[in-house]
Amino acid sequence: MTVVHSPCDAIIARNQDESARVGRPGLVIATTILASSMALIDGSVVNVGLPAIGASFAADAVALQWVVNAYLLPLSALLLLGGAAGDRFGSRRLLMIGTGLFGAASIACALAPSLAWLLAARFVQGVSAALLMPGSLAILGQSFSGGAKGRAIGIWAAAGAAGGALGPVLGGWLIDAGSWRLIFLINVPLAAAAIALAYRYVGADADEGAGPLDATGAVLATAGLGLATWALTEGSARGWSLAALVALAAGGLLLMVFVFAERRLGDRAMMPLTLFASPSFVGLTILTFLLYGALGGLFVLVPYVLIEAGGYSATQAGAALLPLPLVIALASPAAGGLSGRIGPRSLLVIGPIIVAAGFLLALRIGSEANYWTGVLPAMVVIAVGMAGAVAPLTTAVLMSVDSHHVGAASGLNSAVARTGGLTATALIGSVMSAAGPGLVSAFGVAALVGAALCAGASLSAWLFMPR
Repeated sequence: MTVVHSPCDAIIARNQDESARVGRPGLVIATTILASSMALIDGSVVNVGLPAIGASFAADAVALQWVVNAYLLPLSALLLLGGAAGDRFGSRRLLMIGTGLFGAASIACALAPSLAWLLAARFVQGVSAALLMPGSLAILGQSFSGGAKGRAIGIWAAAGAAGGALGPVLGGWLIDAGSWRLIFLINVPLAAAAIALAYRYVGADADEGAGPLDATGAVLATAGLGLATWALTEGSARGWSLAALVALAAGGLLLMVFVFAERRLGDRAMMPLTLFASPSFVGLTILTFLLYGALGGLFVLVPYVLIEAGGYSATQAGAALLPLPLVIALASPAAGGLSGRIGPRSLLVIGPIIVAAGFLLALRIGSEANYWTGVLPAMVVIAVGMAGAVAPLTTAVLMSVDSHHVGAASGLNSAVARTGGLTATALIGSVMSAAGPGLVSAFGVAALVGAALCAGASLSAWLFMPR
């Protein structure tokens, strides 16, 4: 999920006015790629390792869901705060701190003696990713100008797509060759190289004099999402107990308080509510949540089902996802050009419908499915639909708000995409707790739900976007 949304994230950097000349531009780009690739790859490579992690700790479905969500929760809640922190304390400083923390948390994941230790380390990874990702993009925006800025961001986005394609395959190979713990150690040399390059080649931070951070909003968003995620995870896997219902209600209440607090802060809020005065932005937010929610569930379930029900090795399961990032990376530029000629609305209506068709094809994935006839067609169709939606979504976000709110709108859209994945992962407990033929049947139901979510995303574009 994180890989295919990176072009929208890049708008944060594109729309910064500051620029600075750098003596070694290639090394500046390499710095941002190394730092952000850790967070992008980690978001997908762990999915391939879930069965091995479950076997190592005798973990049930709920615990495996939290291996994913312990990372997505702080990333979703704190991504906007991370961007604001970079404005206040300096993008270079935040990137180095976030990267160092991510590397240390990765070592803690690799050495985890218990599941609780692993979940705590994954949470720290999510917090550090929320710090380093906006910083890497802001550094590109500050270090380049004009056409050089566009080329730098294009290289960054292409590298992210390549990392997303190779990450699950490399992770699967490491799991088959050694242990799931090795997939976390990939991050350590990347972190060390990124910090060294940032210290040597990225320009020193300027004193921006930015305003205070929205700490209240960050606490409320994290607590509200955390309680709601726990409730959805428990309810989907173990049934709706009184504790789950109370937690869901408490999480909803905290999120309502969060909205009220953001309203009082106005444009100083981490989520400026003035953005939602635009009907188009409302529609795009709904579209993003539904589409990336469906895709987030797919990224977790397909490798899990292929390994547990299809008998795939971890390497084979990781390779099964290769068509998604590859097709998206290759086809998105053409979709972006078409969006510029005809407008984004048509593509945002059609793209999710194609993704829904891919989810229906995924009904053929099961214990007896051949990869070439059962898995590959679904992955290719989903990828084509996503390629038709990713670039137009970026354009539509830009068009939906005034020039003063472009960065905030793009950042919020990125956070909503990750929240969609967080919610979807919380709701797939009944699938992951099934076994044998029941797992295949439960996956089929999830694929139908995914298709319905994509259809809802298409409807949102049709209803809310101007003709």
